[in-house]
Amino acid sequence: MLVTLCLTLLASSVIAEKEKESGVPKLDDMKAVKAFIDSAEVVVIGFLENEESFGYEELLSVSQKVDFVPAAICTVKEVWADFSISSGTISLFRKADNHQENLVLAEAKTLNSDGLVNFVSTNEIRYITEYDQVTAVGLFNSEVKTHLVIFANRGNKEYTELKERLGALAPEFTGKFLFVLINGGVKSNSKSLNYFGLKSTDLPRVGIYDRHSDMKWLLPEGEISTERVRDFCQSFLNGELKKQAGEEAKTEL
Repeated sequence: MLVTLCLTLLASSVIAEKEKESGVPKLDDMKAVKAFIDSAEVVVIGFLENEESFGYEELLSVSQKVDFVPAAICTVKEVWADFSISSGTISLFRKADNHQENLVLAEAKTLNSDGLVNFVSTNEIRYITEYDQVTAVGLFNSEVKTHLVIFANRGNKEYTELKERLGALAPEFTGKFLFVLINGGVKSNSKSLNYFGLKSTDLPRVGIYDRHSDMKWLLPEGEISTERVRDFCQSFLNGELKKQAGEEAKTEL
């Protein structure tokens, strides 16, 4: 009985290891590609001719190193055209701003697994993205120029609660806002706090930064509820915050 159990466990281990080494999922038609893109906030697809193509080994390596971002391969060129792809390309799809970021392999001077990991990490914008030097690149390259900024000190209960609460709200504003979570307890983020006139002891707070106008607004102090933040975002979209800012400027004059 013990021998049988050991053999069973050994066989399962071997199968699991082979599955791990067998590669990434293969998407054979448009339905499969769309379902895969819809399966997570961020996914990566290699539009490659076959598993021997340049870029496949790097994609496989990334799928293991960055295993929280699902990866797959599509070799059907008829499908490629629907994504404006004509040659070997590794694409990252994200829901936060409905964006497709392409790495065209023929244009890449060099390609290695570390470089591809950096490509994924830089562009991995989620419904709520934790701000750091890597994600800042993707955030500021996005076509969505307005950020709902959540300042909180990591390690405090509010940090996790706000991430979950406002992360659930973010999909309502897809394509309109990027929700950005900034850890106020990190010295490198002090510039962001200073810009809003805040100190780490003032947190948590929520603000809006509009890159188009280079203007900012703070949600008045109080409970940071889903309803208040939703109304705050909607006030910006309706033009009410800019109107208030204009009236305040006239009053000061």
